[in-house]
Amino acid sequence: MSGGVPSRASNARRVLRGPRPEVVPVLVARACYLVGVLDVAAGVFPRFRHSRMHTIAEVLPGAFGPFAAALSLSAGVLLLLLAHGLKRGKRRAWRAAVALLPAGAVAQFVYRHSIIGMVISLALLAPLLRHRDQFKSLPDPRSRWRALANFVLMGAGSLVLGLIIVSVHPNRMIGDPSLADRITHVLYGLFGFEGPVDYQGNTSWTVGFSLGALGLLTAVTTIYLAFRPEHPAARLTPDDEEHLRALLEKHGGRDSLGHFALRRDKAVVFSPSGKAAVTYRVVSGVMLASGDPIGDVEAWPGAIERFMDEAKAHSWTPAVMGCSETGGEVWTRETGLDALELGDEAVVDVADFSLAGRAMRNVRQMVKRIERAGYETRVRRVRDLGEAELERIRRAAEDWRGTDTERGFSMALGRIGDPSDGDCLIATAHKVDDQPGEFGDLKAILHFVPWGTDGVSLDLMRRDRSADPGMNELLIVAALQAAPKLGITRVSLNFAMFRSALARGEKIGAGPVLRAWRGLLVFLSRWFQIESLYKFNAKFCPRWEPRFVVYRASADLPRIGFAAMQAEGFVNLALPLPRFLRRRPSPQPVCTHAVAERDVRAA
Repeated sequence: MSGGVPSRASNARRVLRGPRPEVVPVLVARACYLVGVLDVAAGVFPRFRHSRMHTIAEVLPGAFGPFAAALSLSAGVLLLLLAHGLKRGKRRAWRAAVALLPAGAVAQFVYRHSIIGMVISLALLAPLLRHRDQFKSLPDPRSRWRALANFVLMGAGSLVLGLIIVSVHPNRMIGDPSLADRITHVLYGLFGFEGPVDYQGNTSWTVGFSLGALGLLTAVTTIYLAFRPEHPAARLTPDDEEHLRALLEKHGGRDSLGHFALRRDKAVVFSPSGKAAVTYRVVSGVMLASGDPIGDVEAWPGAIERFMDEAKAHSWTPAVMGCSETGGEVWTRETGLDALELGDEAVVDVADFSLAGRAMRNVRQMVKRIERAGYETRVRRVRDLGEAELERIRRAAEDWRGTDTERGFSMALGRIGDPSDGDCLIATAHKVDDQPGEFGDLKAILHFVPWGTDGVSLDLMRRDRSADPGMNELLIVAALQAAPKLGITRVSLNFAMFRSALARGEKIGAGPVLRAWRGLLVFLSRWFQIESLYKFNAKFCPRWEPRFVVYRASADLPRIGFAAMQAEGFVNLALPLPRFLRRRPSPQPVCTHAVAERDVRAA
C-alpha cells in the first residue's frame, strides 16, 4: 500500500469494528418473535390451548373469549412488528415495547386473572428496563410514502390472517360458505361489519373481534406513519458540495470514482479536520459508501471513524462498494471490516492507445464501417456547449434510457450539463438524415466526469435505437483520440464485475469449481450483462484495476448485495403508480457507470 497513511490500531480495537448487534437486544428480539408468534397462534386457533403447548398457552396474554382473542392477536402482531427494531437497538421500538408489555400484563390479570401470565409479561419487560442504555439507535431516514407501503402490506397480511381465522372453526361454521363468501366476510370484518359467514355460539363474536382488531391495527399504523414528522434521507447541501469540490480539486486524481461523490442524493460525513470525507446513502438499513474516501489520504481514518460512528448511532450495517485496493486496505485496517474483490475497472492509458495491431482489429473495422456510413463525432467540454444543445442532449439521454428504472449510484453522476460540472466531457455522434428525428442529427452520447486534472471517468452511454450498431465503440475511440488535445492522459471505462473469474474460467486448465463459478456468472449475465460488459471493455485492451466490497460479516453480504442492487436501480421496491402520480425526485441517477444493457448487446 502507498505510504503516508497513519495507523490507528487502537481505534480498530475499540468502537470502529462497526455496529454489531449487542447480545441483549438480540435476545430480547428473539423473545418478542417467540411471544408474538405464540400470541398470534393463541388468538387465531381456538384449540391452541388444548394442544401440547397448553402449558405455554396458559401464560400468554389474553383469555380465549372475544375480547381476549382480539387482544392476543393484536399483541402478537405488534410484538412481531417491534422485534426487528428491538434487534437493531432502536429507541422508538423500545418505547413501544415498554408501553405494550404492561398493557398485556394488566389485560392478563383483568381478563384471565392469570398471575403467571402477568409475571411472564413483566419478566420480558424487566431486561428492557434494565438494559435501556442498549436501545439508543436513532431512527432511519423515512418519508410519508411508507404509510402507503404499510397499508398495502398490512392489508395483505390481515387478509391472509383473516382467512385463517374464518376457516379454523369448521365444526361451528353454519353451512359450507365458499371461498368468495369467506373473503367477503374478512373484508367486512376488517371494517367492523358482520359478513355472510355465521357460526354457532360465541364464535361469531370471537371472529368478529379478531378481524376488527386486525383492521384497527392496519388503520392505526398507517395513520401513524402518515402523520408522524417526516425525516427524509439526507442530501448534499450546497456547502457540502462546495467543500467536496475543494477536496476533489486538491486530491481528485487519486480515485477515478471521486467525482461521483457529488451526486446530490448522497449524504456525507467529514473528518474532524475537514480534509477528508465519505459519501454514502442508506438503503434498507445498509449504510452504503462508494469508492474511496475523498480528500487527503492522511485524513481518511478520521472520516472513516465518523462514518462508523454514524452507522453505530443508527444501527445501520456499514458497507463500501467499489473501493480501490488502497482504500480497501485503509478501511479494513481502521475498522476491522473485511474486503472481497468485486471486479475490475477498465482503465485506458491514452499514450498507449492505438487502433493499429491485431488486438484492435475488430474495433478498427467497426469504426471504419460506421464512419463510411456517414457518422461524425464531436468531443467537447460541457462548458463549451450552448444551452440549447445541452438541453437537446439531456432530453435525448432521458428518451434513450435503456430501462424504465433509472439506474446508478456508485459510478454515475445522475445529471448532465449542470453549470458546476463544466469540466465534464461529452462525446456525441451525428448523422445527417433525410428525415431528421426529434433530436436532429444526434445519434449517440457519451458523458465523462473529471478524474483529477488529467483524466476522465465514463458516466453514461446512450444511443438512438435506430442508429447503427457500434456507436459506443465509435465514441470511445473518438474520446481517446481527442484526449491529448484536452490534456487527458487516462480514461476510466466501465466496471466489469467478477472479471477475473470470467477470464480465468475460460482458460485451458481451469478447475471444475472455477468453471462452475464462471458458468453461474454467464447464466446471471442474461439479466445483469456481466459477461458482455467484460468482453466489451476488453476490446480496448485496458489495464484492469481491482475494486472491492468492504463488509462487516459474511452474513451481511446478501443484505449488502440486495441494498446495492436497490441503490443501483436493478431492484425497485417502490409501489407502481400511474405516471401522472409519480414524483420526480431531485436529481436521480441517469445510468450506471456500466454500459446500458441494450447498448452492450447492440455492440
